[in-house]
Amino acid sequence: MQLAVPLHVKYIQSLGEVHDLTYHLTDHLRMNAIYWGLTALCVMKHKDALDREEMIDFVMSCWDDQAGAFGAHPDHDAHILSTLSAIQILATQGALDRIDVPRVVKFIMSLQQPSGVFAGDSFGEIDTRFLYCAVNALSLLGKLDELDVEKTVGYIQKCKNFDGGFGGCVGAESHAAQVFVCTAALAILDGLDVIDHETLAWWLAERQLPNGGLNGRPEKLEDVCYSFWAVSSMSILNKLTWIDADKLTPFIRSAQDLENGGIADRPGDQPDVFHTHFGVAGLSLLGYPELEGLDPVYCMPASLIESMGLKKG
Repeated sequence: MQLAVPLHVKYIQSLGEVHDLTYHLTDHLRMNAIYWGLTALCVMKHKDALDREEMIDFVMSCWDDQAGAFGAHPDHDAHILSTLSAIQILATQGALDRIDVPRVVKFIMSLQQPSGVFAGDSFGEIDTRFLYCAVNALSLLGKLDELDVEKTVGYIQKCKNFDGGFGGCVGAESHAAQVFVCTAALAILDGLDVIDHETLAWWLAERQLPNGGLNGRPEKLEDVCYSFWAVSSMSILNKLTWIDADKLTPFIRSAQDLENGGIADRPGDQPDVFHTHFGVAGLSLLGYPELEGLDPVYCMPASLIESMGLKKG
């Protein structure tokens, strides 16, 4: 079974059909979904399958002028998750000049807490995901000098557990997705020395199950999305060979919907753009033939990150 690229391109194109009920039930994820779809298309060498101008217009329609950042959908409040996705989309489309950079930077920095972690929005929920979003966004905007690096790295260090992994906040159990956001943030901030590389790589390698798939923490089911979360961290740590690519690759392909396109969390389930993106991303990091390279730190096309002078390692 090969990667059904034409089917997946068609599937991603279909996600913009506004008459579909699912479209209206996922307003809160719209900006993220466009980033997932666009990045998957770039990796599959079909960047132009979605209309560039329509995409940019939609992103700009999600600007929350009161906050100075982007919401997930027009008239939604600004959030750091949707703001990062908006920046990633505009960077990929060569339209960063559409952003009011000083206002976005002010919004991002207003979310940093005294401990060094970031909140997602004005309501105050904290998570290392939001810290990564802030670091990634500031880097893409060329404004990392606005960040208190020592305080930010210090918070990540406090989230490190005995198993080498990281949680969503201080005291939380290790989780592969949180490992990625902490590892990638540290990579951007040149702080990878705070990681116990061998212990963390061992913990990540233990996420691979006999069927080839990866889980996010011990005793959980395999899920295609961890094909990115775990593999990207291994790539950053230069331990990619610790994952059995010969087992993981067919697992990802087995989760494809070969009738309508898209990739699911595991074989037999309903596909969605989230798992389609992270499945394709994982395959790219594994060196799957005929796919474009993906940067493991920014989760964006490697050629773009290199052209922006942001490549790490």
